[in-house]
Amino acid sequence: MVLLHKKSVAEKKTTTKSKKKTIQDYIEPTVSPIADMPEHESDINDEKVYFMALGGLEHVGQNMYLYKYKGKFLIVDCGMGFLEEEIGAGDVQYCDTSWLEKRKDDVVAFVLTHGHEDHIGALKFIWPKFRKPIYCTRFPAEILRQTFDGIELDYDPKRDIIEFDAAGTTLDLDPFTVETFHVSHSVPEAQMLIIKTPAGKILHTGDWTFNDDNPIEPATDYARLREIGSDPKLLACVCDSTSSSRQTPQTTEIQVRETLTELMKNAPGRVFVTGYSRSIARLKMFAEAAHAAGRIAAIKERSNPSPVPFVGLPEFRSIGIDFGYLAENDIYLHRDIKDLPAEKQAIFLTGSQGEKFAMLTRLCHGNVKELKLMPTDTVIFSAIIIPGREQDVSTLYNKLARMGIKTHTIFDTDNVHASGHAGRPEFERFYDMVHPQVSIPMHGDYINEMLNGKMAMERGGAKQMMVVHNGEMIALSDGNEAYVAETIETKFVVMEGETERSADDQVYKNRKKIAMNGAVFVTLPVDKKGFLKGPPEVSSAGIFESDDTGFMKRQIQIEITKAIDGLTKTERKDKNNLVRAVQTASNKVVRASLGADKKPQYSVHFVQK
Repeated sequence: MVLLHKKSVAEKKTTTKSKKKTIQDYIEPTVSPIADMPEHESDINDEKVYFMALGGLEHVGQNMYLYKYKGKFLIVDCGMGFLEEEIGAGDVQYCDTSWLEKRKDDVVAFVLTHGHEDHIGALKFIWPKFRKPIYCTRFPAEILRQTFDGIELDYDPKRDIIEFDAAGTTLDLDPFTVETFHVSHSVPEAQMLIIKTPAGKILHTGDWTFNDDNPIEPATDYARLREIGSDPKLLACVCDSTSSSRQTPQTTEIQVRETLTELMKNAPGRVFVTGYSRSIARLKMFAEAAHAAGRIAAIKERSNPSPVPFVGLPEFRSIGIDFGYLAENDIYLHRDIKDLPAEKQAIFLTGSQGEKFAMLTRLCHGNVKELKLMPTDTVIFSAIIIPGREQDVSTLYNKLARMGIKTHTIFDTDNVHASGHAGRPEFERFYDMVHPQVSIPMHGDYINEMLNGKMAMERGGAKQMMVVHNGEMIALSDGNEAYVAETIETKFVVMEGETERSADDQVYKNRKKIAMNGAVFVTLPVDKKGFLKGPPEVSSAGIFESDDTGFMKRQIQIEITKAIDGLTKTERKDKNNLVRAVQTASNKVVRASLGADKKPQYSVHFVQK
């Protein structure tokens, strides 16, 4: 059964016929329900378990999931989203937690599946609002501690960030019991979660794939996966959907190493490899490939050695060495090998997604004093393109091509990247082992979620799939049909510097309007009665700056003067009427010159004369 939406509990109540009151209805209960809250939020006898996403459904990134039982909430992951460039926003975006903040006393903990930014990156902004313990393995724990220290966040590194064994553990987070076990992904120590309550069990996969040739850690714990997958009490599987449409079998890290080795052997000069900085297994494969090709591996350190308040490639190299995933002499710093012959150098750097301040982007623009690209160099993109970054990466590809530099990408070179997400062949293996009552696809665009759910039903025997939106709370109970019990409004927040804004803030609406249609700025010198005491001052952004004749500017001034002079004494006393007169008069000139669909943003300032 495929269920996309179902009537909520609140909606059902409105259709129930009123009953005749009894004496019990007039007796004050010992515990009053919370006003304006659905019944399941205040009823401690409710035996259902609930799942809801604040972010992570029908898109990639910004993962933040909630489980609720007996009025208590467990938060799984708390990640960053990918900015929509067209809103003219700031640095980062993440989930709006306003709804949950009202219930923060009922939040028991954060549990993290792995250490990618889209799963842990928002904690530096969101955790201070809740201050509940964070449970994770040592890899994300170290990232968080360095991040929190970098921004000088007040926290206890032991009490607030609690590490558990990457091989698996059991966490008692009353009323939840959370069992974790290891799964392969593109960062170390990724975990699947079994969230247990008396109502039943839910498997939360996090991000996963079956990459059995991972060179730095064991394969997925298949024994535990089969055990939980065959448990009749498995109410639901909440499963990553990112790459469910991929039809080919997973490329392994070992295959990537062999590809890099051949490319490095055949390159005439330096080889630059760009990929994800926290993919420690890829760094290991890069180092082994360089050694096999007779080269010395290094990372490109920052140009500015001053400490920065974030964890980047140099820190991940150090973490990899400290945790034993990398040997001390696997990868050097570029400054240690820069004097070697070009054919001996292999350099790993950031910038696979065309990020503005990443090393490869800066190199393409000649903004790195100590290192310059040359036509004999080779650049290998050992990464896919994250959705939303296509234009930035395309710009890099074209820039490098114009410089005469040979590139290798996923589009022209086989086995240059191993994904951290399962494709169809891996999903088929997965649902041969996992048989949930309900499939809840997560983390992926809509079509990939649908494909995931379809495989869960056809291959895994699921009776239902719930392809829902962020903010829709699914009620689950053993043997019963799942349904949407409540829907809350979900938004995302954009952080600009130290300013937190909603994504639909008027500031962003104005920026988009100015970017598309330009702006006209008008200063009106008026007296107390609203009469003009001089010519209006007019300037623009994206309208008439390149008009050397000044014709459009003069016409706007003339039309504004005529429009205001045409107002009655009563009308001109209201400044809103003056503003409307300015807009109407200006539009008359702008649309005659630039087209009838041009709608500039107007800003009118008054100077009292």
